Amino acid sequence: MSYENWLGLIKSADKSSIIQGNVRKVHYRFPDGREMAEEYSTDTGVVLRRAWKNKTALLQKEEWFIELGETIPVGLKENELMLRESCSEPMLSKRVTRNALEWRIRNLPYPISTYSVTCGENDATITVRTSNKKYFKKIEVPELKRCNTIPNQHSLTMVHKNCTLIITYKKPAILLDMERAILTTLRDVETVECNDYQCEDILSDLMIQ
Repeated sequence: MSYENWLGLIKSADKSSIIQGNVRKVHYRFPDGREMAEEYSTDTGVVLRRAWKNKTALLQKEEWFIELGETIPVGLKENELMLRESCSEPMLSKRVTRNALEWRIRNLPYPISTYSVTCGENDATITVRTSNKKYFKKIEVPELKRCNTIPNQHSLTMVHKNCTLIITYKKPAILLDMERAILTTLRDVETVECNDYQCEDILSDLMIQ
């Protein structure tokens, strides 16, 4: 198990960084043309958001793929987001804490005995299914894939409350080591502190809104 390939990729990227309030935003441009943007809490060092933009053909519209964190889809106004969240369709979100990865699946009204949450035996995935066959989801865990490790069932817990299934996975030591190595690398990246007005033009070109 090793994260050296991922760490090497991070080191090879052209990086720029700004701090806005209590959030540090880092933009990566990799040798293969891909881009990544991350947001970190300056208080905890925990990554709050991560998104990717793949290299596309000339004149093709480029879009960001959100790996971590929530976003309002294009064309959906903020006051419409509440309506979307109140619908009956299950909604999956993910967040990272210092010691765990957490997924929340809203709009699942069934009792906890209905759910089965299992770790992939040969890949970095977690599978959620219900005994009544009303819901099935295979969740990829890219953090573990970057460490070349697979999830361990013993590190997985779940609770159910308010029609939400909460799945928590305790970070293995190798993932904690990888995160510390990334933060150490980012210490050497020149960072600009700015207020909202100063960052307006930078964010429109560099970061995800």
